[in-house]
Amino acid sequence: MLSLEEKIGQKLMVGFQGLEPPDYLLRWLEAGKVGGIILFARNVESPTQLARLTTKIQSAARYPLLIAIDQEGGSVSRLRGNFTESPGAMALGASHSPELAEKVAHMMGVELHSLGINWNFAPSLDMAHDRSNPSIGTRSLGSDPVWVGQMGAAQIRGFQSAGVAATAKHFPGLGSSDVDTHIDIAEIDAAVDELWEADIAPFRAAIQADVSSIMVTHVRFRALDSIYPATLSRAVVTDLLRNRLGYTGISITDCLEMRAISGHFTPAETAIRTVLAGQDIALFSHTREVQEAAYDALVRAATEGDLPLDEIDASVARIMAFKQQFATPVAVQPEIVKSEAHLAIANEAARAGVVLFRADSNVFPLRKEVASRTAVIEFVPHQESEAVDPGAFNSLAKLLKIRLPEIETLLLDASAPDDEVLARARIVAREFDCIVLVTRSADLIAEQFEFAREFLWLAHRVVLVCLRNPYDVEVLAGANTVLCTFGDTEPSVQAAADAVMGDYVPHAKLPVPIQLAVADIPR
Repeated sequence: MLSLEEKIGQKLMVGFQGLEPPDYLLRWLEAGKVGGIILFARNVESPTQLARLTTKIQSAARYPLLIAIDQEGGSVSRLRGNFTESPGAMALGASHSPELAEKVAHMMGVELHSLGINWNFAPSLDMAHDRSNPSIGTRSLGSDPVWVGQMGAAQIRGFQSAGVAATAKHFPGLGSSDVDTHIDIAEIDAAVDELWEADIAPFRAAIQADVSSIMVTHVRFRALDSIYPATLSRAVVTDLLRNRLGYTGISITDCLEMRAISGHFTPAETAIRTVLAGQDIALFSHTREVQEAAYDALVRAATEGDLPLDEIDASVARIMAFKQQFATPVAVQPEIVKSEAHLAIANEAARAGVVLFRADSNVFPLRKEVASRTAVIEFVPHQESEAVDPGAFNSLAKLLKIRLPEIETLLLDASAPDDEVLARARIVAREFDCIVLVTRSADLIAEQFEFAREFLWLAHRVVLVCLRNPYDVEVLAGANTVLCTFGDTEPSVQAAADAVMGDYVPHAKLPVPIQLAVADIPR
């Protein structure tokens, strides 16, 4: 029988800094003050180190421990480099293959399970409505709610068949917002019927697919609750998710230290509101003092009768059943990570997610005989949202240089351009026969857009490769060849290089409506 303090602990998930768990966290785990741990890239050095870490914290916990991570694939991947990277959601959506989406998710789940991670905060089922929201972008599977639901259900099956709990997020859907909830609270004014047919539809499909958990977003939906964001809203969590949709699994908040919440509520207020809303687990990803304040406030409020104890008991029963299914300690196997078989699956999916809009046989594919008169101008990554880890820089220019040593490559930081690099880029754009122009969300980054448009005007022939948001093709006109990868993880950049070199012909279909920019540059 759990004490009241232990029940409160089961309803908290926390994060920490560093590659080793701090002593205070081990004490919390031993005392049952915490029911789950979330890991980030800050906690990861290698598969072997990560396996030791999860074993250590699982061994310290009084009760089986939920160990979670955001490993969506694509731009939100906490495990990179020594781990198998995979293309993101929009690339999978472009493949139009639920079978492939399930296979990729199963591969990712196998790696997570082998490292002692039992809960993945994926897939994202947010619709690609508002392309100006930097926190969604290529994390969305697409703009058709039925198709997003089918592809999301496939991912759910893949993760859970590998023994890892999946998470449908961010309920009821933040795709219509143009505000990053890491920065401030977002609001959506859509009517309930409109939400039901569009944003909520993929979550209905996820529930039918027996998704184990659902993460609720920090967006305020005025038609549902004009006061509280969804995370803290009983109208959303209990009335809509539980009662109307009939969901019986685990509900968890998005991180409550994001400024959409922390900028408007104290940790105590936030924690209490999550329980009153009907949430099972409150997620505080970063700060010890905030986590302690939340725990203390919940214990005090429960002791004083300010929280519904019967609902706490029902929630803890769900959590313990969830743990029985997924949180049983496992024998870690870090050696299976990044196997040849896993890399092959990731590369297959990446190629299947490349869209070729236009191809000019004069410059596509690239040929050895023109390499000396061809240059690659590549914009380096820019962190568009706090949701996205900076990660490793997977350079298309580097891969093309390996294949064509005579090609000239230039890397340009649009926000702080090196004067010499910029001057050389202008020269090669104007004087060389062809440039390969590699963008990363130029539609969202004004400086990158201005430079890219200038190079398009200067150049004779252009192969435009859009490595992140595909919407670059709507604002950058005049390229002879245009292709999109919907992400710049290792396999997606390799797929771009292979396509440019003619190793295969991309055949993916757009998962979102895009109108190719009308050429306004004479060739």
